[in-house]
Amino acid sequence: MFRLSRAAEYAIRGVAYLADNNSGDAIESEKIAKAEGVPAAYLAKLFQALAKKGFVRSVRGPEGGFTLAMSPERISLLDIIEAVEGPIYLNDCLIRAGHCQRETICPVHDVWRGAQEKLLDYLRGSTFADLVASGRVKLMRARRRSCAK
Repeated sequence: MFRLSRAAEYAIRGVAYLADNNSGDAIESEKIAKAEGVPAAYLAKLFQALAKKGFVRSVRGPEGGFTLAMSPERISLLDIIEAVEGPIYLNDCLIRAGHCQRETICPVHDVWRGAQEKLLDYLRGSTFADLVASGRVKLMRARRRSCAK
């Protein structure tokens, strides 16, 4: 089963929180962690790695915390997943040309390649601005449903 690591999931949730609260002010990792149900120390470590890769900015001092280093429209889901996990491969045969000895004769190889390209394109096209907008719509719908009860 293809599955994202907890690290990637937590990083995505943390970056989504920053994108949704993108006022320019730094937000403490503890506050983000509490809001997203993520272990605070783990999130801080993930954000330090994301800061080194240029996706978030670490701000020191009493008003410190983290902010996005670029606009949510410029950060894709694929960016954050690959920053945490490295490149995504649906199967070992896709790691590089010639990695699999059966590549030229395997009937499934082209299916894996096509599926991987579609997945990567979809993740690349899914920005954190899109996620924030979708999350806000879902929240409004949930509030309407709870008020209708």
